[in-house]
Amino acid sequence: MFRFLRRRAAEDAAAEPVDVPAEAAARAEAFWQQWDDLLPELAAALGDSEPLRVENLVADMVAAVHPNLTFAIEHGEKAVYALVVSGQADPELRPYTDAWIAAAPAADTLWEYHDSVPPVPDPTEVTVNLGEEKYQLADVRVVAQVDEAEGVVDVAVYHPGFQAMEDKKRKALTFLPLDATLGERLAADRLGRVETAENQPEGTIGLLELRELVQDLDRTASES
Repeated sequence: MFRFLRRRAAEDAAAEPVDVPAEAAARAEAFWQQWDDLLPELAAALGDSEPLRVENLVADMVAAVHPNLTFAIEHGEKAVYALVVSGQADPELRPYTDAWIAAAPAADTLWEYHDSVPPVPDPTEVTVNLGEEKYQLADVRVVAQVDEAEGVVDVAVYHPGFQAMEDKKRKALTFLPLDATLGERLAADRLGRVETAENQPEGTIGLLELRELVQDLDRTASES
């Protein structure tokens, strides 16, 4: 399957939705017309376990919506496959992903569509490979502080492997558990400051507790 990995800077975490311009809507409409034409060829390639036969075609279609968008074809949550098109929490790309998902066809048993990376069902069952090392996300602990005025949660992320890691890997293992737990869109909307804790702080919670906390804040903020 096609895969991509997003590393999000903490300062990008509070992107706000913007109005969808007519240009983005037109590009989205063109994408879905091409997608409908491509579906038989795409289904055949995936059925033959040869996604590379159509990868460049899909990549060109996504780039025509906006060249900075990324995409992945994953196993679906309810459908067999999921097409994910992501702006990687970039607020300048939000109009294009908004337009793209607004024009998307209804999900069916074969395909579903996401305008951001969705959360995994249980992040504590995920193992992340960084270089030659494997890291269990079940070992991640988080300090979470709710800022109700801003509608965000500031977090410090700890993993027992942090002390032995180089900075690049430590940063990756700071953000990957958050995206796996919350999904790209909720993480972008409801996380404020994101810090790395090299030593385990007091008062930590697990990733599933973090998900519940952030989802509760999102519901409250959306209703107010």
